Amino acid sequence: MAVFELVPNLSEGRDAATIDAAVDAVLETGARVLHRTSDPVHHRSVLTIAGGDREVLDAAVALAGVAVKHIDLRAHRGIHPRIGALDVLPFVPLRGASLADAAALAHEAAARIWETYRVPSFFYGAAARDPQRELLADVRSGEFEGLDVRFARMPPDVGEIPKHERAGAIAVGARPLLVAFNVELETGDLALAKRIARTLRERDGGLRTLRALGLRLSGGVVQVSLNVTDVDATPLYLVVETIARLAAKNGVALRRSELIGLIPRAAVETAARYYLGSL
Repeated sequence: MAVFELVPNLSEGRDAATIDAAVDAVLETGARVLHRTSDPVHHRSVLTIAGGDREVLDAAVALAGVAVKHIDLRAHRGIHPRIGALDVLPFVPLRGASLADAAALAHEAAARIWETYRVPSFFYGAAARDPQRELLADVRSGEFEGLDVRFARMPPDVGEIPKHERAGAIAVGARPLLVAFNVELETGDLALAKRIARTLRERDGGLRTLRALGLRLSGGVVQVSLNVTDVDATPLYLVVETIARLAAKNGVALRRSELIGLIPRAAVETAARYYLGSL
């Protein structure tokens, strides 16, 4: 049987009852919730879900229903970019399936969500129908507040409106496994975090397979928020040590690092071998 991972990002990180409702909706479809995490500063929650093709497809549609019912982006304020209440919906092939299979599920999910809840979708990653929409950052440019303005030049792939009044739009994609990983710096200098992110990320000539943002957590802490799309090519220890070196040049120390969701066991073992001096 083909097995897929679904990693929805919901624009709600403060109301545990809403995330409980999202988890319950997923479990009713027969899919498994492997992990959940919420962040009140990002105002965002991430679920890690696994199941067969019909299970993750039904879970995706059920999550859209929860988001439409419980999340109103007109009143949403958090530090993470977002275009939707159910902001990002990536399908990931795990076993017995290909990226093309995951893309087909993404397309079907977007169609069902539009038919049921009238929330439009943009396709990204391997599900993109336009090369200019492959990068999630490009799809999310302008955020929820900018969807009306960009509608003329970039209409959604599914849906006849720029956005749902409360729930915005959804970035629905297909991609391989990735690791979401954050590193915090002991400084309130947001410009430094953004410079480090720009130095690191692949699209600006940095480390291969790395995407990065600089974000402010508080007056005295900033964060380099990362997606590592290939931890074999770009191991986590290399990411951490590079950030530490760049921060130290500015007299800034690392505060802590943070894993969002799950990580392949091999990536943990590689990092452990490096720090134990056996790599």
